[in-house]
Order: sequence, then structure tokens, then C-alpha cells
Amino acid sequence: MINRSDLVALDSRDPLAGRRDMFVLPEGVIYLDGNSLGPLPASVPARMEDALRRQWGRDLIRSWNVNGWIDLPARVGARIGRLVGAEDGSIISADSTSVNLYKLVCAALALNPGRSTILSDTGNFPTDLYVASGAAELMDKGVRLMVVPPEDVEASIDAETALVMLTHVDYRTGRLHDMASITARAHAAGALVLWDLAHSAGALPVDLAGCRVDLAVGCSYKYLNGGPGAPAWLYVAPRHQAAARSPLTGWLGHAAPFAFDLDFRPAEGVGRFICGTPNILSLVALDAALDAFDGVSMEQVRDKSIKLGDLFIALVDQRCGDLGFTLGAPRDGRSRGSQVSLRHPEGYAIMQALIAREVIGDFRAPDVLRFGFCPLYARYTDIWDLTEHLLQVMLTREWAQERFQRRAKVT
Repeated sequence: MINRSDLVALDSRDPLAGRRDMFVLPEGVIYLDGNSLGPLPASVPARMEDALRRQWGRDLIRSWNVNGWIDLPARVGARIGRLVGAEDGSIISADSTSVNLYKLVCAALALNPGRSTILSDTGNFPTDLYVASGAAELMDKGVRLMVVPPEDVEASIDAETALVMLTHVDYRTGRLHDMASITARAHAAGALVLWDLAHSAGALPVDLAGCRVDLAVGCSYKYLNGGPGAPAWLYVAPRHQAAARSPLTGWLGHAAPFAFDLDFRPAEGVGRFICGTPNILSLVALDAALDAFDGVSMEQVRDKSIKLGDLFIALVDQRCGDLGFTLGAPRDGRSRGSQVSLRHPEGYAIMQALIAREVIGDFRAPDVLRFGFCPLYARYTDIWDLTEHLLQVMLTREWAQERFQRRAKVT
């Protein structure tokens, strides 16, 4: 039987325990929604104030040069690259995940012509499917989107597959795809692979170079803690950069942006996938947020992530086993990302009752309660306290209150 004193001892020995002080976490709040929006890193406000008062306020437009604004997409991209095993010069930070996905889907179809299928799965984030379907339709080359169950992906790759486009970690269940295996299978069939790492970057080790991934995208406001609307990022393997073309040929993707040529000439390398002017203030915040990963190995992060998730599953089994919950995530920690999902017919109301108790997770339709375990700030004792609150919400039927039944716009 697990008890809270065991977890106090685990927290005292946790090599990542000191990282919690690098975040602004309200007293009394158990925050388990960093898989949707990371908390505010403590270093961000001062960096933002400097960007506002000194860089923008005093240095004005000179900041593009004297404060290196123009280099922020590449500089931030390089810092993210360390976390996902990318080669030097293969990632830029810019635009949103959806915009970057559109760029890379179009680039992939142009790199691999004569094939008719973009292959994805039912666990993919819906916007990824919307973007891929729209890109295929607009390119008007007879390409279609085919969506199969996650377990059928590898068997569905064939000679007509132009692109395999998957989210590495399922946003609902936390199920983890085998990146190396699927990428190798796609390449053997002559297909390219595009991975969405929104729920992977900053949460678990990723080896884009080692797996010979072709293309990838990710957001920065989840495990990377870059703030709401933080710039996303995209990856293009070095071997594709000379031939890959962005469909959004904006001025900063030009080989010489300030020559103001009337004809577009793509920049060398991944920089050709920048489109418009970078969102400097958001990039400054993201750059500061990434400081929390300095000196941390992703293997350390992954080890604690698995332990936190395994602990929660064990405690739910131990204390809430007869309260109507089913596990909505893989039981094997090596097969899931840094989240655990439970399923319950009253999942929405239960989550609202927890949030009212300042235990913050989130809900995904139709019945999924999601709990993200971010190892840089989540504690083992948080998992005990989460389970205690969950138990009380269920035993008292607190969730049945009318106020917890009303659906908000954002769930």
C-alpha cells in the first residue's frame, strides 16, 4: 500500500525538485494541465520587461540588429532542437503549429509526387487532419487523406503513400507511437514522414536525427512553457532542405529579404520556411522559458514522468477502483507520453469539481479526464493529493452540483 509519507520521501530525493522554483505556481494549486498550457516561468516577466522598456522602448527599431531580434527564430529553434534530437540548423521557431503543418504537408507532397495518399490515424489531433485535407484539396493533384486506427498505421503504408502524418503522443489517451519503427517502415515504402511533437517536446526524449525523420512540427505553449499563443516551430531534415519549398513564400524566407527583389528566391536551409515578421515579444518569452531545461537531460525528465504516471494509476487502482473510472491511457509507462487519462461518463463535471478545488487538469470529449504530469514542477505528493481530491469528489457526489454541469466554451 502506498502512503503519503512514501511520496514525501520521494520528493526529498528528486533530482529535479529544484526546477519547481523556476515557475510561478500559485500557492495551494495543484497544476496538472501543462500538457495544454505550461505555467509561467519565473524568468519571463523580467525578460519581457526588458524587451518592452529597453529594447522596444529605448532602442526602438535598432533592436532588430543591436538586440538580435532578427535571429530569434533560428536561435530559439536551436534551443528546441537540443530537446528533440535535431541536427544543427534544422529548426526554426515561427508562426502557429497549424500554419507550419500546412507548409510542411505541401512541401512533402511536392517532394514526393505521383503518389495519392496522406496517411494519418484517428488519434491525431483533429486540426492536423483538417489542415492536411485542405492542403490536399488545394494542391488539386488527386491526393486524398486516409485515416486509419492507430494500430493499423504501419500495415496501411503502401506504394501510394506520399506522406505519413502522425501526432507522436495521442492528445486524448497519451498513447505513444513508435517513431523509429513507423519512420523506417514509411521510408522502406518510399513515403515521407511528418511528426507532430506538440505533446512530446519537453516531455520525453525525441531523436529526430537518429530516427531519420523527414519533417516535424510542434507547439511551444505546452511542455515548453512558452505562454499562450507562443510561436510554434518546424523541422526539416538537412537532406531535404535544398529541395523543399514552402507554399507561403514570405519576405523573411527570401535569400536576401532587405534587397526587396520582386522575384522570390528561397533562403538557404530551413530559414526559407519563415514567412512573415517574427512575433518578437512572444519569442522573447519562449526564449526565457527554455532556460528551465538548461542542465537537464530529457532522460531525467522521462524517468520522472513515467514514475509520476505509474504512481497515479496505482493510486487510482488502490483508492478509487470501484468509483466508475476506467483507464484511458496505456498502463505501461513506456507506451505513453507524460499524461494519464481516465474515462468516466461524468468526466466533464468531475473535472470541474476538481478545478473548483484548485486541482487543475482538463477534459476532452466525450468522457476523458486528462492529467498532465510535467516533471520540472510536478511533485510526487501532488499525485497523492490529486487522488485524495478525486476520491472526495466522488464519495460526496460533489460533481453532481448544477454549477459543474454547465459547459464552458473551453474545456
